[in-house]
Amino acid sequence: MTVVLCTWGNTLEGGTEEALTLAHQFAAANGAALNWVVIGPAAHDAAQIAGQYGVASLDVIGDAKLAGFGPDALVAALAQYCDQVKPATILFNQTVPARLIAPRLAGRLGVPVVMNAFALAQSGGTLSLTATAFGGDTHVVYQVAAPVKVVSVVTTSLVAEAAAAATSPARRDIAVDLSAVEERFKVTSAPRAEGPRLEDAEIIVSGGRGLGSSAHYDALVKPLAEALGGMWGGSRAIVDEGWIDSSRQVGLTGKITRPGLYLAAGISGASQHMAGCSAAKTIVAINKDKDASIYRYARYGIVADCLEVLPELIKAIKA
Repeated sequence: MTVVLCTWGNTLEGGTEEALTLAHQFAAANGAALNWVVIGPAAHDAAQIAGQYGVASLDVIGDAKLAGFGPDALVAALAQYCDQVKPATILFNQTVPARLIAPRLAGRLGVPVVMNAFALAQSGGTLSLTATAFGGDTHVVYQVAAPVKVVSVVTTSLVAEAAAAATSPARRDIAVDLSAVEERFKVTSAPRAEGPRLEDAEIIVSGGRGLGSSAHYDALVKPLAEALGGMWGGSRAIVDEGWIDSSRQVGLTGKITRPGLYLAAGISGASQHMAGCSAAKTIVAINKDKDASIYRYARYGIVADCLEVLPELIKAIKA
Protein backbone atom coordinates (compact mmCIF):
# COMPACT_ATOMS: atom_id res chain seq x y z
CA MET A 1 0.00 0.00 0.00
CA THR A 2 1.32 3.42 -0.99
CA VAL A 3 0.08 6.87 0.01
CA VAL A 4 0.91 9.75 -2.33
CA LEU A 5 0.72 13.50 -1.78
CA CYS A 6 0.57 15.53 -5.01
CA THR A 7 2.16 19.01 -5.20
CA TRP A 8 3.09 21.43 -7.98
CA GLY A 9 4.16 25.02 -8.38
CA ASN A 10 7.10 27.38 -8.24
CA THR A 11 7.05 27.30 -4.43
CA LEU A 12 5.30 25.21 -1.82
CA GLU A 13 1.77 26.38 -1.09
CA GLY A 14 0.60 27.24 2.42
CA GLY A 15 -0.76 24.17 4.17
CA THR A 16 1.74 21.80 2.56
CA GLU A 17 3.40 20.84 5.85
CA GLU A 18 0.00 20.27 7.45
CA ALA A 19 -0.99 18.01 4.54
CA LEU A 20 2.31 16.13 4.90
CA THR A 21 1.59 15.66 8.61
CA LEU A 22 -1.79 14.07 7.88
CA ALA A 23 -0.34 11.97 5.06
CA HIS A 24 2.50 10.67 7.23
CA GLN A 25 0.27 9.88 10.19
CA PHE A 26 -2.17 8.01 7.96
CA ALA A 27 0.58 6.11 6.16
CA ALA A 28 2.34 5.16 9.40
CA ALA A 29 -0.91 3.97 11.00
CA ASN A 30 -1.46 1.60 8.08
CA GLY A 31 2.09 0.40 7.47
CA ALA A 32 2.21 2.20 4.13
CA ALA A 33 5.00 4.05 2.36
CA LEU A 34 4.55 7.80 1.84
CA ASN A 35 5.55 9.14 -1.57
CA TRP A 36 5.55 12.84 -2.39
CA VAL A 37 5.20 13.64 -6.06
CA VAL A 38 6.23 17.19 -6.94
CA ILE A 39 6.04 19.05 -10.24
CA GLY A 40 7.99 22.25 -10.90
CA PRO A 41 10.60 24.30 -9.00
CA ALA A 42 8.81 23.54 -5.73
CA ALA A 43 10.73 20.25 -5.79
CA HIS A 44 13.76 22.13 -4.44
CA ASP A 45 11.84 23.31 -1.37
CA ALA A 46 10.24 19.88 -1.02
CA ALA A 47 13.65 18.24 -0.78
CA GLN A 48 14.48 20.45 2.22
CA ILE A 49 11.54 19.27 4.33
CA ALA A 50 10.51 15.85 3.00
CA GLY A 51 12.61 13.91 5.51
CA GLN A 52 11.09 15.81 8.44
CA TYR A 53 7.66 14.41 7.61
CA GLY A 54 8.54 10.76 7.04
CA VAL A 55 8.53 10.81 3.24
CA ALA A 56 9.98 7.59 1.82
CA SER A 57 10.32 8.73 -1.78
CA LEU A 58 10.41 12.19 -3.34
CA ASP A 59 9.18 11.69 -6.91
CA VAL A 60 9.85 14.55 -9.31
CA ILE A 61 8.12 14.98 -12.67
CA GLY A 62 9.66 17.32 -15.21
CA ASP A 63 8.43 18.13 -18.71
CA ALA A 64 8.39 21.29 -20.80
CA LYS A 65 4.59 21.14 -21.08
CA LEU A 66 4.30 21.40 -17.31
CA ALA A 67 6.08 24.77 -17.17
CA GLY A 68 2.82 26.73 -16.99
CA PHE A 69 1.09 24.18 -14.72
CA GLY A 70 -1.82 23.91 -17.15
CA PRO A 71 -4.59 21.64 -15.86
CA ASP A 72 -4.62 19.30 -18.87
CA ALA A 73 -0.88 18.65 -18.56
CA LEU A 74 -1.06 18.26 -14.79
CA VAL A 75 -3.89 15.74 -14.95
CA ALA A 76 -2.15 13.74 -17.68
CA ALA A 77 1.18 13.72 -15.81
CA LEU A 78 -0.36 12.69 -12.48
CA ALA A 79 -2.48 10.01 -14.15
CA GLN A 80 0.61 8.50 -15.77
CA TYR A 81 2.45 8.68 -12.46
CA CYS A 82 -0.39 6.85 -10.69
CA ASP A 83 -0.39 4.19 -13.40
CA GLN A 84 3.29 3.60 -12.67
CA VAL A 85 3.27 3.76 -8.86
CA LYS A 86 -0.20 2.26 -8.19
CA PRO A 87 -0.98 4.23 -4.99
CA ALA A 88 -4.00 3.28 -2.91
CA THR A 89 -4.62 6.78 -1.52
CA ILE A 90 -3.88 9.92 -3.53
CA LEU A 91 -3.87 13.09 -1.44
CA PHE A 92 -4.01 16.79 -2.36
CA ASN A 93 -3.51 19.90 -0.27
CA GLN A 94 -6.80 21.63 -1.15
CA THR A 95 -5.56 24.85 -2.70
CA VAL A 96 -7.67 26.62 -5.31
CA PRO A 97 -5.89 24.84 -8.22
CA ALA A 98 -6.23 21.48 -6.43
CA ARG A 99 -10.01 21.90 -6.37
CA LEU A 100 -9.84 21.60 -10.14
CA ILE A 101 -7.13 18.95 -10.51
CA ALA A 102 -8.19 16.43 -7.82
CA PRO A 103 -11.68 15.69 -9.25
CA ARG A 104 -10.34 15.58 -12.80
CA LEU A 105 -7.61 13.13 -11.83
CA ALA A 106 -10.18 10.94 -10.09
CA GLY A 107 -12.31 11.01 -13.23
CA ARG A 108 -9.32 10.10 -15.39
CA LEU A 109 -8.47 7.16 -13.13
CA GLY A 110 -12.10 6.13 -12.67
CA VAL A 111 -11.91 6.24 -8.87
CA PRO A 112 -13.95 8.04 -6.16
CA VAL A 113 -12.95 11.48 -4.87
CA VAL A 114 -13.72 13.20 -1.56
CA MET A 115 -13.12 16.94 -1.13
CA ASN A 116 -12.84 19.04 2.06
CA ALA A 117 -11.47 16.15 4.14
CA PHE A 118 -9.54 16.74 7.36
CA ALA A 119 -9.33 13.27 8.98
CA LEU A 120 -8.68 9.78 7.61
CA ALA A 121 -8.97 6.35 9.24
CA GLN A 122 -8.58 2.95 7.59
CA SER A 123 -10.50 -0.06 8.91
CA GLY A 124 -10.03 -3.21 6.91
CA GLY A 125 -10.78 -2.37 3.30
CA THR A 126 -12.82 0.74 4.11
CA LEU A 127 -11.50 4.26 4.41
CA SER A 128 -13.46 6.60 6.70
CA LEU A 129 -13.10 10.23 5.69
CA THR A 130 -14.31 13.10 7.85
CA ALA A 131 -14.97 16.24 5.83
CA THR A 132 -16.68 19.59 6.08
CA ALA A 133 -19.91 20.30 4.24
CA PHE A 134 -22.33 23.20 3.69
CA GLY A 135 -19.56 25.79 3.88
CA GLY A 136 -18.06 24.32 7.04
CA ASP A 137 -21.27 24.28 9.10
CA THR A 138 -21.47 20.48 9.13
CA HIS A 139 -19.07 17.55 9.40
CA VAL A 140 -19.80 14.41 7.42
CA VAL A 141 -18.18 10.97 7.37
CA TYR A 142 -17.75 9.13 4.08
CA GLN A 143 -17.11 5.39 3.95
CA VAL A 144 -15.06 4.56 0.85
CA ALA A 145 -14.45 0.90 0.06
CA ALA A 146 -12.79 1.37 -3.34
CA PRO A 147 -9.18 0.11 -3.51
CA VAL A 148 -7.98 3.46 -4.94
CA LYS A 149 -9.32 6.89 -3.97
CA VAL A 150 -8.48 10.57 -4.34
CA VAL A 151 -8.75 12.78 -1.24
CA SER A 152 -8.43 16.56 -1.12
CA VAL A 153 -7.45 17.77 2.34
CA VAL A 154 -8.46 21.08 3.96
CA THR A 155 -5.54 21.99 6.22
CA THR A 156 -6.86 24.99 8.15
CA SER A 157 -7.72 22.90 11.21
CA LEU A 158 -4.52 20.82 11.07
CA VAL A 159 -1.24 21.54 12.82
CA ALA A 160 2.10 20.71 11.20
CA GLU A 161 4.03 18.15 13.24
CA ALA A 162 7.30 16.54 12.22
CA ALA A 163 7.57 12.77 12.23
CA ALA A 164 9.03 11.13 15.34
CA ALA A 165 11.89 9.78 13.25
CA ALA A 166 13.24 11.65 10.24
CA THR A 167 13.80 9.80 6.98
CA SER A 168 16.24 10.17 4.10
CA PRO A 169 13.92 10.15 1.09
CA ALA A 170 15.24 8.78 -2.17
CA ARG A 171 14.69 11.15 -5.11
CA ARG A 172 13.24 9.58 -8.22
CA ASP A 173 12.84 11.36 -11.55
CA ILE A 174 9.60 10.13 -13.08
CA ALA A 175 9.29 10.08 -16.87
CA VAL A 176 5.95 10.91 -18.47
CA ASP A 177 4.87 11.33 -22.08
CA LEU A 178 2.90 14.53 -22.63
CA SER A 179 3.54 14.83 -26.36
CA ALA A 180 -0.15 14.46 -27.19
CA VAL A 181 -1.36 16.91 -24.53
CA GLU A 182 -2.56 20.36 -25.59
CA GLU A 183 -4.15 22.77 -23.15
CA ARG A 184 -7.75 23.39 -24.17
CA PHE A 185 -8.00 26.73 -22.39
CA LYS A 186 -5.55 29.61 -22.42
CA VAL A 187 -5.31 32.11 -19.57
CA THR A 188 -4.87 35.53 -21.14
CA SER A 189 -4.66 37.48 -17.89
CA ALA A 190 -4.71 36.73 -14.20
CA PRO A 191 -4.48 38.79 -11.01
CA ARG A 192 -1.05 38.91 -9.39
CA ALA A 193 -0.84 39.19 -5.65
CA GLU A 194 2.18 41.07 -4.35
CA GLY A 195 3.54 41.21 -0.84
CA PRO A 196 2.31 39.16 2.14
CA ARG A 197 -0.48 36.67 1.60
CA LEU A 198 -3.79 36.94 3.42
CA GLU A 199 -3.64 33.22 4.13
CA ASP A 200 -0.44 33.70 6.15
CA ALA A 201 -1.57 36.73 8.18
CA GLU A 202 -1.56 36.44 11.96
CA ILE A 203 -4.04 39.34 12.32
CA ILE A 204 -6.86 40.08 9.88
CA VAL A 205 -9.42 42.87 10.03
CA SER A 206 -12.34 42.17 7.71
CA GLY A 207 -15.24 44.36 6.72
CA GLY A 208 -18.67 43.60 5.35
CA ARG A 209 -21.62 45.38 3.83
CA GLY A 210 -22.60 46.59 7.30
CA LEU A 211 -19.97 49.31 6.90
CA GLY A 212 -22.30 51.02 4.46
CA SER A 213 -19.83 52.18 1.83
CA SER A 214 -16.37 51.64 0.38
CA ALA A 215 -15.37 55.03 1.83
CA HIS A 216 -16.13 53.78 5.33
CA TYR A 217 -14.18 50.60 4.59
CA ASP A 218 -11.12 52.58 3.47
CA ALA A 219 -11.34 54.98 6.39
CA LEU A 220 -11.86 52.39 9.13
CA VAL A 221 -10.90 48.81 8.24
CA LYS A 222 -7.59 49.57 6.55
CA PRO A 223 -6.32 51.94 9.28
CA LEU A 224 -7.34 49.49 12.01
CA ALA A 225 -5.52 46.64 10.28
CA GLU A 226 -2.45 48.83 9.93
CA ALA A 227 -2.59 49.89 13.57
CA LEU A 228 -2.78 46.24 14.66
CA GLY A 229 0.07 45.23 12.34
CA GLY A 230 -2.24 42.97 10.37
CA MET A 231 -3.87 42.69 6.97
CA TRP A 232 -7.29 43.74 5.73
CA GLY A 233 -9.86 41.56 4.05
CA GLY A 234 -13.58 41.35 3.49
CA SER A 235 -16.65 39.37 2.63
CA ARG A 236 -17.88 38.23 -0.77
CA ALA A 237 -20.58 40.91 -0.64
CA ILE A 238 -18.13 43.82 -0.73
CA VAL A 239 -16.02 42.15 -3.40
CA ASP A 240 -19.16 41.95 -5.55
CA GLU A 241 -19.80 45.63 -4.77
CA GLY A 242 -16.30 46.49 -5.97
CA TRP A 243 -15.02 47.81 -2.64
CA ILE A 244 -12.01 45.48 -2.58
CA ASP A 245 -10.23 43.11 -4.95
CA SER A 246 -11.11 39.41 -4.91
CA SER A 247 -7.59 38.61 -3.65
CA ARG A 248 -8.73 40.06 -0.30
CA GLN A 249 -11.90 37.99 -0.04
CA VAL A 250 -12.20 35.64 2.92
CA GLY A 251 -14.55 32.70 2.55
CA LEU A 252 -15.42 29.49 0.78
CA THR A 253 -14.80 31.00 -2.66
CA GLY A 254 -11.98 33.26 -1.41
CA LYS A 255 -9.07 32.80 0.96
CA ILE A 256 -9.06 30.16 3.69
CA THR A 257 -7.30 31.75 6.64
CA ARG A 258 -6.24 30.71 10.15
CA PRO A 259 -5.03 33.86 11.93
CA GLY A 260 -4.48 34.32 15.62
CA LEU A 261 -6.96 37.22 15.59
CA TYR A 262 -9.83 37.75 13.15
CA LEU A 263 -11.84 40.93 13.63
CA ALA A 264 -15.07 41.02 11.63
CA ALA A 265 -16.80 44.39 11.28
CA GLY A 266 -20.24 44.57 9.73
CA ILE A 267 -20.17 40.92 8.66
CA SER A 268 -23.25 38.79 9.30
CA GLY A 269 -21.38 35.48 9.48
CA ALA A 270 -22.87 33.42 6.65
CA SER A 271 -21.48 29.89 6.44
CA GLN A 272 -19.67 30.67 3.19
CA HIS A 273 -17.70 33.43 4.88
CA MET A 274 -17.04 31.47 8.06
CA ALA A 275 -15.51 28.66 6.00
CA GLY A 276 -12.63 31.06 5.40
CA CYS A 277 -12.03 32.18 8.98
CA SER A 278 -13.55 29.69 11.43
CA ALA A 279 -10.09 28.22 12.13
CA ALA A 280 -8.97 31.55 13.65
CA LYS A 281 -7.79 31.23 17.24
CA THR A 282 -9.84 34.25 18.29
CA ILE A 283 -12.75 35.86 16.43
CA VAL A 284 -13.98 39.30 17.46
CA ALA A 285 -17.27 40.45 15.94
CA ILE A 286 -18.75 43.94 15.72
CA ASN A 287 -22.32 43.98 14.46
CA LYS A 288 -25.39 45.91 15.56
CA ASP A 289 -27.63 42.89 14.95
CA LYS A 290 -27.48 40.86 18.19
CA ASP A 291 -28.86 37.83 16.32
CA ALA A 292 -26.19 37.86 13.58
CA SER A 293 -24.73 34.42 12.87
CA ILE A 294 -21.21 35.71 13.46
CA TYR A 295 -21.87 35.64 17.21
CA ARG A 296 -22.12 31.84 17.09
CA TYR A 297 -18.41 31.75 16.24
CA ALA A 298 -17.01 34.82 17.98
CA ARG A 299 -15.18 34.63 21.29
CA TYR A 300 -15.79 38.33 21.83
CA GLY A 301 -18.60 40.43 20.43
CA ILE A 302 -19.65 44.07 20.44
CA VAL A 303 -23.31 44.62 19.63
CA ALA A 304 -23.07 48.11 18.21
CA ASP A 305 -22.69 50.10 15.02
CA CYS A 306 -19.19 49.39 13.70
CA LEU A 307 -19.05 52.97 12.35
CA GLU A 308 -19.05 54.13 15.96
CA VAL A 309 -16.83 51.40 17.41
CA LEU A 310 -14.01 51.24 14.85
CA PRO A 311 -12.88 54.88 15.20
CA GLU A 312 -12.61 54.41 18.97
CA LEU A 313 -10.61 51.20 18.52
CA ILE A 314 -8.20 52.94 16.16
CA LYS A 315 -7.74 55.81 18.65
CA ALA A 316 -7.17 53.40 21.55
CA ILE A 317 -4.61 51.30 19.68
CA LYS A 318 -2.69 54.33 18.43
CA ALA A 319 -2.67 55.78 21.92
